[in-house]
Amino acid sequence: MTIAERLVAVRSRIREAARACGRDPSGIHLIAVSKMHPPEAITEAYAAGQRAFGENYAQEFSAKVAALAHLTDVEWHFIGHLQTNKVKLLAGCHTVHSIDSLRLAEALASRNVALRTFVEVNLGGEASKSGCPEALMPTVVDRIRSASMLTFAGLMTMPPPGDRALAAQLFARLEHLARAIRRPGEKVELSMGMSEDLEVAVAHGATQVRIGTAIFGRR
Repeated sequence: MTIAERLVAVRSRIREAARACGRDPSGIHLIAVSKMHPPEAITEAYAAGQRAFGENYAQEFSAKVAALAHLTDVEWHFIGHLQTNKVKLLAGCHTVHSIDSLRLAEALASRNVALRTFVEVNLGGEASKSGCPEALMPTVVDRIRSASMLTFAGLMTMPPPGDRALAAQLFARLEHLARAIRRPGEKVELSMGMSEDLEVAVAHGATQVRIGTAIFGRR
């Protein structure tokens, strides 16, 4: 299958998952995760109508933003672990999904650049995964809310792979945390769901799904 054909299939999965739980598919934003794929793959997806792309590594992110600067309406998302000394590489970024510490929130706030942000919460307890502990999440959220140029968009999580039942539990937990942290009049989005579990994520309120393999194939 071509990238364009895979995009059609993924969009169909999103529509069907949304309708199965009584949601409007237009409320679910598809981020095509292009990490470790060449700019040409992004260009192919762009030609098929995709505009939001996600990258995991700061240097790769910066290089692709520069290489594809002629695509002026691309929406760049950073979704990987971010070291504070690399925040300067995020020029052109629309949204960061992976704020996992107060220190990183401070570093992004100090840039004084407008940025949408998600706080990543490590609900699976995996030492190998990034994300702040659940108990620390409200402190990180409040720091973002107090920053003049940062917008608190919502919460993000990444469950252990291969266990849809556990993914459902963790997605439900993130949905609960989003309701608990929400202030009156505030919208708290949920960034969760990848190629293997997007239907589960949509059923639990995902508003941003991060899909890589199902669009670009294996690296």
